[in-house]
Amino acid sequence: MHTVVVGTSGTTAEDVIAVARGNARVELSGEALDALARAREIVDALAAKPEPVYGVSTGFGALASRHISPELRAQLQRNIVRSHAAGMGPRVEREVVRALMFLRLKTVASGFTGVRPSVAQTMADVLNAGITPVVHEYGSLGCSGDLAPLSHCALALMGEGDAEGPDGVVRPAGELLAEAGIEPVELREKEGLALLNGTDGMLGMLIMALADLGKLYTSADITAALTLEALLGTEKVLAPELHAIRPHPGQGASAANMAAVLEGSGLVRHFQEETAPRVQDAYSVRCAPQVAGAGRDTMAHAALVASRELASAVDNPVVLPDGRVESNGNFHGAPVAYVLDFLAIAAADLGSIAERRTDRLLDKNRSHGLPPFLADDAGVDSGLMIAQYTQAALVSEMKRLAVPASADSIPSSAMQEDHVSMGWSAARKLRTAIDNLTRIVAIELYAATRAIELRHGLTPSPASRAAIAAVREAGVEGPGPDRFLAPDLAAADAFVRSGGLVAAVETVTGPLA
Repeated sequence: MHTVVVGTSGTTAEDVIAVARGNARVELSGEALDALARAREIVDALAAKPEPVYGVSTGFGALASRHISPELRAQLQRNIVRSHAAGMGPRVEREVVRALMFLRLKTVASGFTGVRPSVAQTMADVLNAGITPVVHEYGSLGCSGDLAPLSHCALALMGEGDAEGPDGVVRPAGELLAEAGIEPVELREKEGLALLNGTDGMLGMLIMALADLGKLYTSADITAALTLEALLGTEKVLAPELHAIRPHPGQGASAANMAAVLEGSGLVRHFQEETAPRVQDAYSVRCAPQVAGAGRDTMAHAALVASRELASAVDNPVVLPDGRVESNGNFHGAPVAYVLDFLAIAAADLGSIAERRTDRLLDKNRSHGLPPFLADDAGVDSGLMIAQYTQAALVSEMKRLAVPASADSIPSSAMQEDHVSMGWSAARKLRTAIDNLTRIVAIELYAATRAIELRHGLTPSPASRAAIAAVREAGVEGPGPDRFLAPDLAAADAFVRSGGLVAAVETVTGPLA
């Protein structure tokens, strides 16, 4: 099994996905263990002094003015975890919780948190044992980081609360730790706070969203090309010299993808000039690279933000190498929250333009000779009429999900935490948006492949033929009389979601961007 070694200098997006989705094992490097030990010596020395130090010998947040005596400090650390584990609502997905735990371990291992090496090792052991704490949908304001979600994870380290075992069954965390031979941690000064203060949940969801969107944008380029072909459009707008004079990288990449899919097509530029001469195609077809390309460039910016956050040590207070323990605001989720919202906006627009192309395929007044709704016997058959309704409903929800969460702020903690990022909420709605976008692209794929097959006597491109063959092999039926449509749409969705569409086309085109 793949092993991810956690050091002091952060981690990579690939490592996060390997742990979250691939169940990779986690090991702490010797460098990290040494850094943890050095920082802990500083915390222990400060704890022995009479002067109060925030997070070490004081209360937290609005209660930071109280100096806590030594005999109460272990209780203080336990209490902050128990009281902050106050989430509600549905369970968060296993992959999100694993990303959350791994990214918190990444910061702990930096040596800036003051956590003992044994606590960090227990975090790694829990991940490796396949124990996943139960984390709930609601509870994080994205500042001071993802407090409630991280608290539920810390609670499991203490052997309290509930967790999912490697068999998928939810049981008391203490039982699962005992079966795995893991001793629950007994938190000491600073440690409870260090396990809670981070942007780890929103960052983990950002990293997985970028991985999913990267595949989805390529799929959307393919379906846009298939629709252009089905509408007998022109590929001349994809010429690289046209995109070179507006050098947005994403735009050029999307145009190149579409051109590769259409190479060798017998349908493009097959204008019906006798009945419907066309000078140019509609925006939803002609501007596909510009819209998808803008989304690609948005992803590039979001990936830059994610890489910086992956290299960060997010905690408050932090233990500095010179012996100081300083309070800070690095736990504020604004940088991550903004790009999560930006991605939801871009995804909504991509879904919107895909739906407009699908609608054009179904409208006999704009489809250039295709039957109404791509029906077998229009009037007797309704064809894909309601598939487009479903697509439109998904687009409408995506527009609502595109409303920025980061523009909101609800003050908390007796006005001590008076401006929050709502980054966790931005991440949660982005995950829903990506699910919806996958379905939208799948419906365009379903419509476009059927439309191409209805162009009798015309030869699609080799890449299009490969896509059609693969989608039929995946259980998505072709043209014919009306039938129960939901299973076809579900099969198309699974085909896109699995990466099958991209893989099929790349057998002809080679790697796409």
